[in-house]
Amino acid sequence: MNSSHARSAALMGDRLQALGPARLKGMRRGIEKESLRAQPGGALALTPHPAALGSALTHPCITTDFSESQVELVTAAHKGLGDGADAALRELTQIHQFTYRAMQAVGDEMLWVSSMPCGLPTDETIPIARFGSSNVGRAKSVYRMGLSHRYGRRMQTISGIHYNWSLPEVTSEQYFSLIRNFRRHAFLLLYLFGASPAVCSTFVAGRQHELQQLSSSTMYMPHGTSLRMGRLGYQSDAQASLAVSYNSLEGYGASLQDALTRPYPAYEAVGIQNPGGDYNQLATTLLQIENEFYGTIRPKRVIFPGERPLHALRERGVEYIEVRLMDLDPFEPVGINAQTMRFLDVFLLHCLLSDSPPDTPQEIAELKHNQHHTAARGRQAGLLLKRGGREVSLTGWGAEVVAQCAPIAAALDAANGGTQYSATLHAAEAALLDPATLPSARVLAAMQKGHENSFVSFVRARSALTREALLDLPFSAGQQTAFEALSRQSVAEQKKIEATDTMPFEIYRQQYVSSERLGVSSRAAAVAL
Repeated sequence: MNSSHARSAALMGDRLQALGPARLKGMRRGIEKESLRAQPGGALALTPHPAALGSALTHPCITTDFSESQVELVTAAHKGLGDGADAALRELTQIHQFTYRAMQAVGDEMLWVSSMPCGLPTDETIPIARFGSSNVGRAKSVYRMGLSHRYGRRMQTISGIHYNWSLPEVTSEQYFSLIRNFRRHAFLLLYLFGASPAVCSTFVAGRQHELQQLSSSTMYMPHGTSLRMGRLGYQSDAQASLAVSYNSLEGYGASLQDALTRPYPAYEAVGIQNPGGDYNQLATTLLQIENEFYGTIRPKRVIFPGERPLHALRERGVEYIEVRLMDLDPFEPVGINAQTMRFLDVFLLHCLLSDSPPDTPQEIAELKHNQHHTAARGRQAGLLLKRGGREVSLTGWGAEVVAQCAPIAAALDAANGGTQYSATLHAAEAALLDPATLPSARVLAAMQKGHENSFVSFVRARSALTREALLDLPFSAGQQTAFEALSRQSVAEQKKIEATDTMPFEIYRQQYVSSERLGVSSRAAAVAL
């Protein structure tokens, strides 16, 4: 170990010791998981969001994402080391159990267990999510209509898992340090947990792509890890012009404010409304709202009703971070397991405790290159990534990061009285040495072995097995009753919101997207004073 590495290790050790077991035990994590509803044959279900699941607008843990056919299941934030990850998984499993029971009562649909979509109809036939007649509900649907005009509906059907994470007494400045390091080392998560190396050919019909043909119905990248996070996934030429810096909350806020208020000619051509008066989008700016910005990680804050997320961040600071690059693992019943969650806990602590120099335009360009390279070719032997103007091997850099995580895993195990965190690091070390064990490699192997290299056939079979496994799990009458009550309550809450709306939608829209609702940076506030 050279002297600079030794100093960094010593500094991280001091910071880790300063955290102490009590703060480590205060770690919280929650999960948001998207899944398409699919027909038994593997085509997209075009039915409405099941009524038994309640209101997608107001239900606390069951909603929809872009499409009416895209269920989103949300857990609370669970605290603790020993049982925090397990508790989040238990809750996610129970939400799945209720969701499957509701779906079973109205047909034989299943949740698609891959991040890349099932067989899709024509773009305009993919149904946009509906949230009722209230202004807030209409705004959600109009925002999604805007996404469809800007990026096409196919891209929006890609699904994933978002991991929400926080630690007590972490400042906004420290969270932004974490975010910069996360972006530097995100390639390791794509390598270890990417599970979308192939896709149905219909997804790329008529589009430029670098994929290779695997079978008559399937395209893939032979060494790919996560097509979802590559050039085919959540990418945007318009957003490529955004030079978002994560060096401070103020700078990040200024970048977002610019994107939220800068008119974009292509979107101005689309217009707010069509000639018939229907809404095309919420705004003609580069971003309609904050959530349209596609990043691998986001600083977040729980917002008040009607509040803009950027305003909340500026007023009250970062409360937690949202990791957005995790694929659904088709071999796990709910798309993720406890070992993966524990690796994320260790990894995020490593990002928090390590030195985090400011990012630069040059580094940001390198990180984009590394993301696309890992997504498309991560398992390629000897693959090189860019690091500070030099080329380094993915597996060598990844092993370095995992080794630096060892003291953190040991501290978490000591605080928890177990060995689970160290065990998850050992699994990561083994995966770096044997890429055939990675989820992305296992997907391709399973497709070849039992499904004649058909992506849809493989995922359809996994989805059916997952559906049966979750329906077979014990689910008490009390649990069923509690979820039914949540559904009824959410419907009542939606009706209440709709009954109290008096403002014309156009006035509501104008007020919501106005720059005054975005808050002001501390520098601007100082000038105003």
